[in-house]
Amino acid sequence: MHLLVIEDNADILANVVDYLEAAGHVVDCARNGPGGLHLALTAHHDLIVLDIMLPGMDGHQVCRSLREAGEQVPVIMLTARDALDDRLQGLRNGADDYLVKPFALAELEARIQAVLRRTRGASQRLQVGDLVLDLDAWQASRAGQLLRLNPACLKLLEVLMRKSPGVVRREVLETTLWGDDPPASDSLRSHLHLLRQAVDKPFPHPLLHTVHGVGYRLGEERHV
Repeated sequence: MHLLVIEDNADILANVVDYLEAAGHVVDCARNGPGGLHLALTAHHDLIVLDIMLPGMDGHQVCRSLREAGEQVPVIMLTARDALDDRLQGLRNGADDYLVKPFALAELEARIQAVLRRTRGASQRLQVGDLVLDLDAWQASRAGQLLRLNPACLKLLEVLMRKSPGVVRREVLETTLWGDDPPASDSLRSHLHLLRQAVDKPFPHPLLHTVHGVGYRLGEERHV
């Protein structure tokens, strides 16, 4: 999974990142609120681990800003505060779970897995316009017509649909397919060509759009 950890304490951040990477996750990190919010809004993540006491913008503000922007990525909040009011405030601002410091790294990993099971179980179907991705059956259709997509294209489609109508950067899509070791050749372009052929070519209007110099977005065409 691709995780984002926003934590200003360098020692805690290093320990959490090392543990999660050893567990097989790809981890981005930030040490302040504005930087963490920027990463959360511009890249795809499966879950965010978010400290409350952050410089520049606290975790409550970050989580509230994410939800106001329509970003539904699951959030686990970290805090040294154990008061009920603090926990309730985090949940009201859109957090999915709450972990009090100090915590065991194994418990954090267990909570990440539990939150993802819960949130993914709540929504097993993504839809953008007449394009539907059934996550249980792991197949896509448009206008009721089943699309023939290989596993790589399905992974790319899931990321693009979860972020829609936002832009997904090329490097995020490369990480989705190959982790930290993307191929030297422009294999991503080939996969996106196949995806576009299946999603757009047989239909009257395109949904997959190239944002030159940045990445790709999935959604209805924007008219200025």
